[in-house]
Amino acid sequence: MHHANHFYGHANVMAKYAGLGNGEPPRIWGYLQHGWNILDGFAYNTAFVDGMPKFVWSDSVRRRGWSMGLRNYSVIGSVWLYLLKVYPELATPADDAAGTIFYPFHGWEGQNVLGDHGRIVASINEHETGPVTVCLYWNEYDNEAIRKVYTDAGFRVITHGYRGLHWRKTDGDFLLKQLRELRKHKRVASNRLSSAVLYGASVGLQPGVYGDPMLLENEHPSFGGQARIRRLWPELNEPYVPLDVAREFTDTELGVEHVAGPTEIREMFRWNSIKVAS
Repeated sequence: MHHANHFYGHANVMAKYAGLGNGEPPRIWGYLQHGWNILDGFAYNTAFVDGMPKFVWSDSVRRRGWSMGLRNYSVIGSVWLYLLKVYPELATPADDAAGTIFYPFHGWEGQNVLGDHGRIVASINEHETGPVTVCLYWNEYDNEAIRKVYTDAGFRVITHGYRGLHWRKTDGDFLLKQLRELRKHKRVASNRLSSAVLYGASVGLQPGVYGDPMLLENEHPSFGGQARIRRLWPELNEPYVPLDVAREFTDTELGVEHVAGPTEIREMFRWNSIKVAS
């Protein structure tokens, strides 16, 4: 089914959770939400096949989809929550956790980000006092000029890897690498409220959102842009967001109450014919 199901190694995580082992994950029968989404759960103009299930993180996504005339939703929570169950040994921070991991808003193969990374550096220096790790997505990381802006500022600069595209070059450990890096820090921040901020807050990192939000090249207006996000969740667009406020939001948006069991996942994804790993 849809290649976006495999983004960030999501299909790998779900297959392992469902008891299918660490091999090449099978195709998921349906569409799996791959990132925090303020519309119907999926990228704009996703070509849905009639009758195919849509697996989304939260009931708020399902309700918005229904209001747009979409059907066949199943709310199962985010893949991130299943990752936490697969790797319980990473349930607590590292003993030497320190500083902040910052995720600049990123583009992808089809759209670039337009903005000044130097202004992001200035914002980080204004708000952070401890060591800083900047995590770039692969296409910004591969740009030496962008990477140099952050290394020249004295920041540690990393990437979690390549999310994959059309079933190629997917890093099946992308999310696991992200979890391991989050566990090395006490704070998570970004210039936009995003999946990374939700993930960090969900495991106890104190979150922040600040700095130039940048622009996504040819961003479709159906999502409402940053104006909509700031209007809906002003309390989460602050340099220092109280953790209890953030956790209430992340528990809802990540779908903590909707996590399914391994048997249910095998049934919904049509993986029942596949032998469970011993």
